[in-house]
Amino acid sequence: MALSRVAQSSPSQSNLLKPLSSYLSLRRRSVSTSSEPLTVETSVPFTSHNCDAPPRAVETSSAELFSFFRDMALMRRMEIAADSLYKAKLIRGFCHLYDGQEAVAVGMEAAITRKDCIITAYRDHCTFLARGGTLIEVFAELMGRRDGCSKGKGGSMHFYRKEGGFYGGHGIVGAQVPLGCGLAFAQKYCKDENVTFSMYGDGAANQGQLFEALNISALWDLPSILVCENNHYGMGTAEWRAAKSPSYYKRGDYVPGLKVDGMDALAVKQACKFAKEFALKNGPIILEMDTYRYHGHSMSDPGSTYRTRDEISGVRQERDPIERVRKLLLTHEIATEKELKGAPLSNSKSLTIRRSLGTSSFRILHMPTY
Repeated sequence: MALSRVAQSSPSQSNLLKPLSSYLSLRRRSVSTSSEPLTVETSVPFTSHNCDAPPRAVETSSAELFSFFRDMALMRRMEIAADSLYKAKLIRGFCHLYDGQEAVAVGMEAAITRKDCIITAYRDHCTFLARGGTLIEVFAELMGRRDGCSKGKGGSMHFYRKEGGFYGGHGIVGAQVPLGCGLAFAQKYCKDENVTFSMYGDGAANQGQLFEALNISALWDLPSILVCENNHYGMGTAEWRAAKSPSYYKRGDYVPGLKVDGMDALAVKQACKFAKEFALKNGPIILEMDTYRYHGHSMSDPGSTYRTRDEISGVRQERDPIERVRKLLLTHEIATEKELKGAPLSNSKSLTIRRSLGTSSFRILHMPTY
């Protein structure tokens, strides 16, 4: 049956049609969330280049912290489900997963509005979800269905949501950066008080077109924010083998930069808020998000031939973005362990999809709510 006709007889099925922002109202349980200010210090200091670093003390609230936990847990489950679908051959072609890097998407969204633009490379599922996309649109696109965000024609690498200020999903390494600078030019030309975040990986940081776009952005003082998601491996090549200067926040030379702990959602929020204010007044700035991907570069990459399993498990234990927020929720007594137990982070069975015999259609059987 067509994906758009999924029966909505249960909450778990109807939730697939809801954007990320609506999940908080679905099931609050007994978690006591409020909007009262709460100050939390970032895990590590910011490192700046040609600009003053923002303060480490971040203003948040119990409601925001719980939303961070909920949203990142949902993203993690979504990506693990995509892994299972790919292995079941329900997803074809390229598929690049984002698990481990969720704090970048969630923290960035907390600092900006939907009138600000985001453009990224092919690791785009979670960014699309953060910009207001639904799980139906995600999985339909991954499986080439017409109800997908790009009508099933783009697949994993080409998600798109113009109404949410999300301009893709691009498969050519680094090619989205000049497009992002073009969006920033349009914002300045129209005198909008908005900015564009152009996201790219450490592998794309050596692309010539990136420096060309940065040059014109600096010349014209465009509200352009270049975000290097440094997960330390460009495909299977470690950053130190590909870049003479792996300090990507300094690579703009004449353009200011900021190095951020990309595994800390609050640090990302603080950095993006600072970058938006800076770019509107002064022009472009570079943010280097120090993050990590748990999967390989793509689903065809086991991810364990160029790095050790101990390295991956070490990051999971010490820097996992979801666990960090979980600890904050417990430390500040916003929620108890029992209340958070309903959102396990690595349950590959959280989304079960069954292929109908004799047809290419499928049915979504179960998706947990929060």
